[in-house]
Amino acid sequence: MREGNNNSFGSKIGAVLVAAGSAIGLGSIWRFPYIAGENGGGAFVLLYLVCVLILGIPVMLSEFAIGTHTRKGPVKAYEQFSKWWKPLGYNSIIVSTLISGFYYIVAGWSLYYFVTSIDGTLYSGEEFHSIFERFTSSWKEPFYTMLFILMTHIVVARGVRKGLERTAEWVMPILFVMLIAMALRSATMEGAAKGYEFLFKPDFSKAFTVKTIVSAIGQAFFSLSIGLGCLITFASYFKRGTNLSTTAWSASLMTFFVAVLSGMVIFPAVFSVKGLEPTQGPTLIFETLPFVFKDMAMPEFWSAVFFLLIALAALTSTITFHEVITEYFQEHHNLTRQKGAAISTAIAVVSAILCLWSGKIFDFFDMITADVLMPLGGLLTCIFAGWAFKRADFRKEISNNGTLRAPLFGLLVFLLKWVAPMLIGTTFIYNLIF
Repeated sequence: MREGNNNSFGSKIGAVLVAAGSAIGLGSIWRFPYIAGENGGGAFVLLYLVCVLILGIPVMLSEFAIGTHTRKGPVKAYEQFSKWWKPLGYNSIIVSTLISGFYYIVAGWSLYYFVTSIDGTLYSGEEFHSIFERFTSSWKEPFYTMLFILMTHIVVARGVRKGLERTAEWVMPILFVMLIAMALRSATMEGAAKGYEFLFKPDFSKAFTVKTIVSAIGQAFFSLSIGLGCLITFASYFKRGTNLSTTAWSASLMTFFVAVLSGMVIFPAVFSVKGLEPTQGPTLIFETLPFVFKDMAMPEFWSAVFFLLIALAALTSTITFHEVITEYFQEHHNLTRQKGAAISTAIAVVSAILCLWSGKIFDFFDMITADVLMPLGGLLTCIFAGWAFKRADFRKEISNNGTLRAPLFGLLVFLLKWVAPMLIGTTFIYNLIF
């Protein structure tokens, strides 16, 4: 049982903001623009929306239902159903451990760029590519990475209500305001029309390629934090009577809205500078966008706002991974939250050091989580929810003990039993082969 002053969310809006924060994070603001850029823009956005609706929301709902039904973290939750499902819970712990390694590094990058935007050194005349290369080969990269790990530790160690919920209540509104302000600023740029055309005008010749479909499915899972165990963990903190359907729809649509807003910030900017391409890849926002800010009035201000936005988004992601691992040590080893958070921090430090030490390890952690472990976890979650989760118990959680109508419950089960496993399985096999 999770009920308690600091062991459950204090409000329904707090629960939605934390769930949305875990989903939005770097997956929507850092990863979405460059994945969309690599997959044709508008065609990818359309497919991504479809994947959120027919895959993301059903799987998110099933993870919420597992969390509220068991009131436990992922390992204990699946073990409560059967020992054979317990490895699926451990998959969540492994994914959170590996993904946190490279996420903390990207978070450190954003923090460094925020600081150098404020003091003006980012625009000192040196080539931006050289600045990035020099930063990633100096003591500054591990310093800012470890600083971000410390910030995350402080939030998680304070608990569910005082740490996670309070942080989300402050960070998420600020993030939305800053993102809208940046989107309005980008709308005034010379390349705005081309940027919007790239983002919103689908090229259907690219929409139905296997690569684009697989990328859209992967982005839906990545951006919604599916298969990480965090949705089960957060749902175990929900107050009794929380409407799971409303929470899942709200968090998912907020995530899509933020992803599109991020595209509205970045693509008009990219198309405004000759020689820049939307297919720049993972370093798009760090090596490319400073070129754009340089030609703006008050470049330091807009650059600082943007990279603070990235840092805040990163924080909503990193506290998610940290919380899943912290909860595991609390629940399995009967530790206090402070001790569990300390162990989680130590694991994060080791994982980040490995990624800092070798770019190949960074890329491997990214590949193994996004292309293998997360789709595998999502596939098994669908199979569990569609075939092993008792219908009566599943419906009971979705309908809040029958107090809410669940007219689409049959469709939800159909999607989880047949459609989602087929699509996710295809993605999983494609990633393994190609």
